[in-house]
Amino acid sequence: MSTIHSERAHEILKQRDKVDHHDATFWQLRQGRDKMAKGLPEWESLRDHASAIKRHTLTHLADYLEQFSSQLESRGVIVHWAKDANELNEMVYGILESHKVTKMVKSKSMLTEECGLNAYLEQRGIDVVETDLGERILQLMHRAPAHIVVPAMHITKEEVAETFEAKGISKDKGNTDPTYLTYCARKSLRHEFMEAGAGLTGCNFGVAKTGDIVVCTNEGNADMTTSMPKLHIVTMGIEKLVPDYESLAVFQRLLCRSATGQPTTGFTSHFRQARPGAEMHVVLLDNWRSDALANPEHWETLKCIRCGACMNTCPVYRRSTGASYTYFIPGPIGVDLGMLANARQYSDNVSACSLCLSCDNVCPAEVKPGSQIYLWRQSLDGIGKADHLKKFMSEGMELLFDHPTLYTDALKLSPLANFVPEMLTHYSHLNPWGLGHAKPKFANQSFHSWWKEQQKKKK
Repeated sequence: MSTIHSERAHEILKQRDKVDHHDATFWQLRQGRDKMAKGLPEWESLRDHASAIKRHTLTHLADYLEQFSSQLESRGVIVHWAKDANELNEMVYGILESHKVTKMVKSKSMLTEECGLNAYLEQRGIDVVETDLGERILQLMHRAPAHIVVPAMHITKEEVAETFEAKGISKDKGNTDPTYLTYCARKSLRHEFMEAGAGLTGCNFGVAKTGDIVVCTNEGNADMTTSMPKLHIVTMGIEKLVPDYESLAVFQRLLCRSATGQPTTGFTSHFRQARPGAEMHVVLLDNWRSDALANPEHWETLKCIRCGACMNTCPVYRRSTGASYTYFIPGPIGVDLGMLANARQYSDNVSACSLCLSCDNVCPAEVKPGSQIYLWRQSLDGIGKADHLKKFMSEGMELLFDHPTLYTDALKLSPLANFVPEMLTHYSHLNPWGLGHAKPKFANQSFHSWWKEQQKKKK
């Protein structure tokens, strides 16, 4: 029953202090979300409304995509359609190459992580500079994001200081003050904005009726990314659409409150067209999303607005950290998205869930990530990824429960297991559950037998 996730988590859990810090940090975000939710009496109705809007939009996606692209094109924005990650990468590179761009500044975008865009461009001579502070730290450390909203939240200030010193960004050796380190990062990025020939942003929401690209940040780096270079490229998943401003208002009230416990982000920027003398491109990506829409059990996973609330509340994510997952998005929603992207490749992650369903209760769009994971587990046998030992045990239990006489006899003999030495029950392959658990003691009398005796006494 061992998986890649469990093996990685086993190693990570050896660093108790870091794990405890990670756990406390993200639980604090969950508490912030709860405080914000309690401050809005209409919170649950907002969640219901958000879910209904997303369900409607996804079931009319073709119409909204046509409206959205038409609005953009009417104002001179060039719209591209990418069927998969490779096409998106080729399109972005083609745009940069045609404009002779050698350096691109980039606002945080999980979609480009999905496509591996940074590495693709760097291999072709494009200098890609992340401008979100967390993403910049991780880029300098050559590490992947561990969260979709706060990607470097798990990195300590000491690690940041050490990295900045090694890269020449911080001149004051040993200074771990966050304010100082932020100042150093800002100063080092200033010339990057000035020198870049293009800026790339993701997209939190696309408004179909008006053609708005809505980007939410707390640092204003997206605004710098789009206001300095003459070329603005947007990469956007086709599921990010909402119908109109009224719909957008619902999600604006939910997104940041759910993500970080803030009323709203520091910056909510709308981009509808290129500024005078500049050029704007929007690349719309499918990459398995159309197939997901055709999945009757899991299509509503596409309602996700990438707030990260499910990660902040998940006991498995908080203790195993993002580095234990095999898909680039960790946590409950990452498990579901990974399975939609490639079920056979990312099936290991479905074990990373206690089925507490806390994520279902906090999700602002009512995606129900935990319930989706439960459904994915039921499908593992169909894709040849069911654990053989667990399958054998399930078949054994089915045989036992379908034959009452056999079940009763097994209950009578179960106390014999008490004579098995404790040390023989802790084998990782034959009994993974035994690791970290004491052997249970069987009662000398079964409950069924005791119950029948009590009923006889009453007579």
